[in-house]
Amino acid sequence: MKRLIICVFCLVCSLSFSQEKTHTSYFDINYFKGNIALHNPDILHLIKGHPKGIVLSWNRKTYGFKDWEQRYNYPDYGVSFIYQNFKNDVLGNNYALSAHYNFYFLKRNLMMRIGQGFAYNTNPFNREKNLKNIAFGSRILSTNSLMLAYKKERIIDKFGLQAGISLIHYSNASVKAPNTSTNSLIFNVGVTYNLEKEELDYQYTIDKKVDKNYAEPIRYNAVFRAGVNESDVVGSGQYPFYVISAYVDKRINRKSAFQLGADIFFSKFLEELIYYKSVSFPEENVSGNEDYKRVGVFAGHELFINKTSVIAQLGYYAYYPFDFEGRVYTRVGLKRYFGKKWFGALTLKSHAAKAEAVELGVGVRL
Repeated sequence: MKRLIICVFCLVCSLSFSQEKTHTSYFDINYFKGNIALHNPDILHLIKGHPKGIVLSWNRKTYGFKDWEQRYNYPDYGVSFIYQNFKNDVLGNNYALSAHYNFYFLKRNLMMRIGQGFAYNTNPFNREKNLKNIAFGSRILSTNSLMLAYKKERIIDKFGLQAGISLIHYSNASVKAPNTSTNSLIFNVGVTYNLEKEELDYQYTIDKKVDKNYAEPIRYNAVFRAGVNESDVVGSGQYPFYVISAYVDKRINRKSAFQLGADIFFSKFLEELIYYKSVSFPEENVSGNEDYKRVGVFAGHELFINKTSVIAQLGYYAYYPFDFEGRVYTRVGLKRYFGKKWFGALTLKSHAAKAEAVELGVGVRL
């Protein structure tokens, strides 16, 4: 009997602990209207009306029950649905779903939202039906968004207000041509609704001095990336590409690590483009025997946020037998760690504002 009482007591304590709230959540809905930025003169004919739409988001608040939440000033994370009407029959409409983080500044009055996801376009390029839409070469697009907003919650009961400016980018990252993409600069205003009556208490448990002095020895990384893409020549076909990367990184604190490494690119679309240039444009002096492989060296930075991190790299082709978009390239994207060593990666490789490929990768950090 005594053992039974002890077991029941332990079970109740366990259930009580598991039900202890560590997060709250809220919805926000924003109406927006703005302009398409002229980032490429080729899309001038597509800039007609003022695009408008709505953003509906679910957000989960953090209160510092995990150390990373305190380090980033108790951010929110969640998902957003975006509907955008471009006010242009050629461009059609976009429906997007993305994951996001909300970061706070100025006593939590200024919110910065960073989102990434996928979108569906209702009227992409088509040789017969929609030849003018050179912005979207496919129905499925990637989307990135940035919002800066003044925010005030619980003005009336659970309702609050927010307003600010945003940038929404749509592109298929050259998975299929054409792909000039769009950047919408918009003004947004909306309301928030908290699902719980009261906020939780913020936790202050981390030792900032220990965090400041945290460092790791040099780590060695290897990554394999792959995907498909197409050159700017419409109808030239989609081809696979492969990237092998090796680099070292040095973590200097809890948030940041610097990187230095090299990439080897095997881009089959480039092999097809070299052949096409040699046959169709003899004035460009392309023999057709040029090597389609490239080798680059890069420096980068990794920002650690919980098990997810943000990477940004700047590279230069040391081996560059065929001229394509210039020697300098960039890579930005996300990594997700599974355990202490293995990670997956979703990155965008580009040359200035010209995207070359969306890369899916798997790697190890030793």
